[in-house]
Amino acid sequence: MTDSSATTVQPLAPHPLRAAVLGEVHARPFHPVATPLRILHFGFLTNAAQTAQAHKALADYCKARGAEAPQEGVKHFRVALGGAVLRWENHAEFTTYTWEFAATGRGAFDPPSATLASAMAGLPQPGLHLISVDLHLMGAVGEGTLDSLFDAASLTASAVDGGAALVATDFRADPGGFVRILLHDRGLTPSRAGALVQRLLEIETYRLLALLGLPEAQHLIPRVQSIEARVSDVASQMTQSSGLEGDHELLDELMSLLADLEAQSAPWMYRIGATRAYEQIVQQRLEAIGEDGHDGWPTIGAFLSRRMAPAMRTVEMLESRQAELARKLVRAANLLRTRVDVEIEQQNRDLLRSMNERTRMQLRLQQTVEGLSVAAITYYLVGLGAYVVKGLKDGALISIEPTLATAALVPVALLCVGLIVRRIRRRDLSDRG
Repeated sequence: MTDSSATTVQPLAPHPLRAAVLGEVHARPFHPVATPLRILHFGFLTNAAQTAQAHKALADYCKARGAEAPQEGVKHFRVALGGAVLRWENHAEFTTYTWEFAATGRGAFDPPSATLASAMAGLPQPGLHLISVDLHLMGAVGEGTLDSLFDAASLTASAVDGGAALVATDFRADPGGFVRILLHDRGLTPSRAGALVQRLLEIETYRLLALLGLPEAQHLIPRVQSIEARVSDVASQMTQSSGLEGDHELLDELMSLLADLEAQSAPWMYRIGATRAYEQIVQQRLEAIGEDGHDGWPTIGAFLSRRMAPAMRTVEMLESRQAELARKLVRAANLLRTRVDVEIEQQNRDLLRSMNERTRMQLRLQQTVEGLSVAAITYYLVGLGAYVVKGLKDGALISIEPTLATAALVPVALLCVGLIVRRIRRRDLSDRG
């Protein structure tokens, strides 16, 4: 028999990211809340350095008040501070502070949000302020409350969570700068109330973050229009033959326009991606709260669809215009580059033809010079030979007539010189080959 007690189980080697991915679904859980409750929600755009400073400031803030401080590296922290509860969250490009206060029951949004906002006085602002929400969870709402609290021109009201609650807001900033949301509890459990509160805060948070892309799109539209006009001008000039130098100038301008467009698009592409992602989150949260109409007022989803959809279409329109403009620039540049290449090939062909003609002329000249050289060398050799023959005749060493001997020497010298020149030419051609 095998002794099972002697068998040891080796621990499994975990993936380095296992703990992170396991905990991600629990990173921002819903917390049960009790009615009545007053909530102030702040959001700031932050980068990595600002988030680290915000974490340290929050830790110092908690320690100074004898409360538990957040651990290093956490992205979500909740702590009770006296009569309030603070919820701190770190996201990709923003940081939020959510304060929960026990409602006094004196009426909707009483006391004013500016009074409760003094809780943030001990915490330094971590980045650019973008979001301020004042959400009041109440157990009863009196008649005419909605008309007196909100602007009727933009008021939205809907029954949510299967009719267990009524939510109303006008998405306008109050004198303290807060967007007010009134939540009437009609039978919510603490857990459902906590989930609903968080989703409503997320709708307002991600709505504003999604709309950040609109001002940037409006800022870029005139610049894109300017590039489009310049591309149109270049395209019209391309229809006219302007020579190689002119084509080079047009090609340089196209490359400059393409570089300008890329410089504009690089930071914008992140913003448009974030805008699209945030808008999808808003739609998911609206679907999660399950809206139904109330008393003829538009629902939050209907209001945002009517007001946000044009902004989202503007952003998407700019993205498509930039993409199409980039394709036009690339096509125009490729077409012009092809024309430049063809013109260069034609110039090279003409240059080669000219070089061949010059080479042919040089060859003829060389042959002429060689012929003259053979004649000249033969002349000098025959002259030297004549002197030799005359000297030998005068010395009675030979009896041949000098004139006859000189005449006989001419063909011999001509043949020898011609053979030598021919051999030199062949050796030169062999060395070049």
